[in-house]
Amino acid sequence: MIDAYLGLGSNQNAERNMASGIAELKETFGSVQVSPVYRSAAVGFSGEDFLNAAACIRTDWDVGKLKAWLTDLENRHGRDRSQPKFSDRSLDIDILLHGNKVGQFDGLELPRDEILKYAHVLKPLADIAPELKHPITGKSFARHWAEFEGDRSLEKV
Repeated sequence: MIDAYLGLGSNQNAERNMASGIAELKETFGSVQVSPVYRSAAVGFSGEDFLNAAACIRTDWDVGKLKAWLTDLENRHGRDRSQPKFSDRSLDIDILLHGNKVGQFDGLELPRDEILKYAHVLKPLADIAPELKHPITGKSFARHWAEFEGDRSLEKV
């Protein structure tokens, strides 16, 4: 069993979709550690604010199986994959970390580079795993957050 850390976001029926997505994670994986939820502006496009959180699940699923299940979960929540990368989302769940894996796994680069780029990804992760070390930098996520120089515009919901 490994810890997989996920980034969750929604800006369409966000409260409902986030709650429902987290409920399905709990139904499938049992105990799920979830960060506080934060409101942040859309990144890369003009749209409604997003709600974002991080979650930790324990699983024996490999990256490919987890990615496929999360894609199905997003689809069940009305995810429109015909839209550009930066667009409104009913539910978006990214695998941020899968154990200490580094490299390409089933089409995903792990750890996700968004962790160190965006406050809406880093802060929730630092909330649930402050002492966990980034598998490349070796710094804790709390330290990364303390040193984060990007836009910190987040509102705890």
